[in-house]
Amino acid sequence: MAKLSVPEVQSRHCESYQVAVELLGKRWNGAIVAVLLPGPLRYHQLAMAVPGVSERLLSERLKELEAAGVVGRSILPGPPVGVEYELTEAGRELARPIEAIGDWARQWIETGRIRPGAGRR
Repeated sequence: MAKLSVPEVQSRHCESYQVAVELLGKRWNGAIVAVLLPGPLRYHQLAMAVPGVSERLLSERLKELEAAGVVGRSILPGPPVGVEYELTEAGRELARPIEAIGDWARQWIETGRIRPGAGRR
């Protein structure tokens, strides 16, 4: 196998790729996107669907994903007034990558062939 030149290596890990990985790799963001794939949810439904996330952190992550253009927020008429979150077109385009990561996790992590956190101090 031929060695890649520095520009070839850099082009494979371009800036936009790194931004995407950091956005989705930030704790809870991938899970939020995954639970919104089937359709819109109210805040309390999201909180129940993503176990372990605090309300403060869920709010923060939803604001980040909304600012990035991945999640949209709608005010529902009341009473009581409610808020619903759903994926934007860009967010829905993440379905295949999110599903692929899930498949990979089942194959490698759930079978114990990859051990996340191994080697951490």
